[in-house]
Amino acid sequence: MINPFEVIETIKMVDEENLDIRTITMGISLKSCAGPDVDTVCEKVYEKITTYAKDLVKTGEDIEAQFGIPIINKRISVTPIATLVDALEEPTVEKCVKIAKTLDKAAKKTGVNFIGGYTALVHKDYTNGERILIESIPEALAATDLVCSSVNVGSTRAGINMDAVKQMGQIVKRAAELTADTQGFACAKLVVFCNAVEDNPFMECVINVGVSGPGVVKCALEKVKGEDFGVVAETIKKTAFKITRMGQLVAQEASKRLNVPFGIVDLSLAPTPAVGDSVAYILEEMGLEMCGTHGTTAALALLNDAVKKGGIMASGYVGGLSGAFIPVSEDAGMIAAATDGVLTLEKLEAMTCVCSVGLDMIVIPGDTTAETISAIIADEAAIGMVNTKTTAVRVIPAPGKVEGDVVEFGGLLGTGPVMPVKKYSSAEFINRGGRIPAPLQSLKN
Repeated sequence: MINPFEVIETIKMVDEENLDIRTITMGISLKSCAGPDVDTVCEKVYEKITTYAKDLVKTGEDIEAQFGIPIINKRISVTPIATLVDALEEPTVEKCVKIAKTLDKAAKKTGVNFIGGYTALVHKDYTNGERILIESIPEALAATDLVCSSVNVGSTRAGINMDAVKQMGQIVKRAAELTADTQGFACAKLVVFCNAVEDNPFMECVINVGVSGPGVVKCALEKVKGEDFGVVAETIKKTAFKITRMGQLVAQEASKRLNVPFGIVDLSLAPTPAVGDSVAYILEEMGLEMCGTHGTTAALALLNDAVKKGGIMASGYVGGLSGAFIPVSEDAGMIAAATDGVLTLEKLEAMTCVCSVGLDMIVIPGDTTAETISAIIADEAAIGMVNTKTTAVRVIPAPGKVEGDVVEFGGLLGTGPVMPVKKYSSAEFINRGGRIPAPLQSLKN
């Protein structure tokens, strides 16, 4: 039973503490669109997406108006496009790009902010279609506005596909070069995963909701200054519970109105560049002078764990990448810490051992080699593989930029200070190729 106090508390969270729904995402399976002819495939893809998602944006806006809860993004996620490419007769890069443009056209027709799923899962090995789709990623992202891409290169059960890791370093570089006029923006739409979550749609259509609210957590911690860490953890857990309940309400309402099954609530403390909406500020509220100093990893571990515990208490359908995100360019506190030199690439890598994803929205010098980017990916994939967790890399080698420069992406993607990378080469290591075997902890059966 909802009481008046809870209503007032939620209004305060929205108005003063930056509480929002990060995204309503409709997951759509495109498996039924597979076939040998690319033109027929594109027709089916466009028809299916625009049919299922035609009311997604309006429904989100109606829920915003009714409940007074901001919904920042409306998105579509589709099954990995590599499965469609595998079914084509003589797949080519050009055919892949044609499918990407179709996804972009369908996304614009429905009015969503992004469409994800230009994806290949190659942690075991490549199919021919997966290899060609990966080759097409730079051209596909450069030729589209709303399409997002990801590649899974490793898992705890399979190990790390180092041939794919090497290729992804080259792909990231090429994507940056093709969008040099926008400071390598294509790379902001490209993520390399290890242990990618399996919340891709396994049914015909499903609604998932992502909840945010780092500002709410920070405000809650301001009320327990000086208390011990048990109190801190309990405060975060109770706050995450409230946030998740709101997310489940929105998800169930969207599911009912769209007549689509409810999937999961992704409880992610995802920051925005707005003042007060920062994960770094939460860590600093725990007692750190600046995010990135000694103690940051321990503070983040506590935060991530408490968020998950609170979310699970609130909903039986918590999934996705629930926890705390640390995208540098999207977090005002992390931007300041990186600019000051306190938050480094090495410290961020340590933090990814205990947070939800990985090295996210990090701008590096434009002359960084493909092999160095591959080595960064390999390090992050190893953390995910050994710790049985999702890790990811989203780095932007900004063309023409050097350490100390600043790249302005605007909007939710914020501002990226160009962070230094090691000057010593990893090329010989990356060029070995092959596969890093799965660790001992993969033997669970």
